[in-house]
Amino acid sequence: QVQLVQSGGGSVEAGGSLRLSCAASGFQINARAMMAWFRETPGKEREKVAAIWNAGVSTFYADSVRGRFSISQDNTRNTLYLQMNSLKPEDTAMYYCAAGQGGLPFEPREYNYWGQGTQVTVSS
Repeated sequence: QVQLVQSGGGSVEAGGSLRLSCAASGFQINARAMMAWFRETPGKEREKVAAIWNAGVSTFYADSVRGRFSISQDNTRNTLYLQMNSLKPEDTAMYYCAAGQGGLPFEPREYNYWGQGTQVTVSS
């Protein structure tokens, strides 16, 4: 049984930093894995944030977070991370990690497994 367990998140003032973690069990984060972070706010579609694949060599960032967020993976710990710096109020959302094994890395439908979600709230 595959589980993605998220941790991190919380409330921070604008300009602050947070790190999200996503520990995988039953799914190996290896060269074939494709991992990503998405976020949701009420009334909006799920938004892609960042993705990593090709053994961590390839990454993708949404324009809204590029230069502020960094996605990484630790294969020995089987954990995905999202370092979020220079946070803005518009980053406030529920963040979800996702795992898959191929396809378009920025399409939610390509991911088979999802974390439980963690709330990030940025105050101005």
